[in-house]
Amino acid sequence: MLTLGIETSCDETAAAVYDAAAGRMLGSVVASQVRIHREYGGVVPELASREHAAVIDGVVEEALSEAGAGLSDVGAYAVTRGPGLVGALLVGLTFAKGLSLGMGGRPFVGVNHIEAHLLAVELEGGPVELPALGLVVSGGHTTLVLMDEPGSYRVLGRTRDDAAGEALDKAAKLLGLGYPGGPVIERLSRGVGEGAAAPRFPRARLKGNKLDFSFSGLKTALLYHVRDNGMGDVPALAAAFQEAVVDMIASTVAAAAEECPAVSLVAGGGVMCNGPLRAALGGVADRAGLRFHVPSPALCADNAAMIAYTGHVLLARRGPDDLSMDADPALGLGE
Repeated sequence: MLTLGIETSCDETAAAVYDAAAGRMLGSVVASQVRIHREYGGVVPELASREHAAVIDGVVEEALSEAGAGLSDVGAYAVTRGPGLVGALLVGLTFAKGLSLGMGGRPFVGVNHIEAHLLAVELEGGPVELPALGLVVSGGHTTLVLMDEPGSYRVLGRTRDDAAGEALDKAAKLLGLGYPGGPVIERLSRGVGEGAAAPRFPRARLKGNKLDFSFSGLKTALLYHVRDNGMGDVPALAAAFQEAVVDMIASTVAAAAEECPAVSLVAGGGVMCNGPLRAALGGVADRAGLRFHVPSPALCADNAAMIAYTGHVLLARRGPDDLSMDADPALGLGE
């Protein structure tokens, strides 16, 4: 059976076709909105929703064409229902419901965006060994969970303020580097040698749950440094900021690995495209004796391949959803 996946949670309009019989993706298309939001230094929700509505039909058609399939060949529809921007989510959700109704009520399933990021790795490497630590790091989410069994997620920690990707975007904006911030900060940091003239930014130490994350203090430290000292060596500042973000994430995951009976570490989300973070988490896994699973960068960034695959998994696990399902911008993992 072919499953058509649709993703519109933020600023990418994406569609993909998964072939369950062959166990592979037949087509996957992502239409980015970076050019629209760049001048604002971040995603403007209303503009994101309008662009999704304008291009979703063409994106779905292109994905089907790439797969060599038509709507009559699709047996089920999977779509992101949350978390995300509510207006953006509604575009994809409404479109998928319309397809389901228009094709005689074929199965429809709503997908949790965060769960899809964790399952994306299975598209390239098969099922992950459980129990596993799961980490999602993106522009909107920084969440650490324990996966005891398929479909079971216990949240160990989450950001108390900014997500890691959001902090990188804001740092880049402060340094005049443009949007999105993560890729340009990583690129600038590659040319910075040891001993570069940059401060060592503070790492947050939180009261209460030590597996929570916080990046707002780091962002404020950069702001104060620039205010008091000027820009100075921008690449060195970018490298120091990135180092702090990577260090806080890696040290928190290492602490979780000491406490939890995991055999694997699974990581996903757009910030996992970052090379230093991938390397740091690989080191954490090695030292803890965990198998490390991370998707290729194309499957870390928002995409519909992970939605189509997760939809297929959910249909097999619990069956289809009712078309009365609504978007949930604050959807929790496991809900």
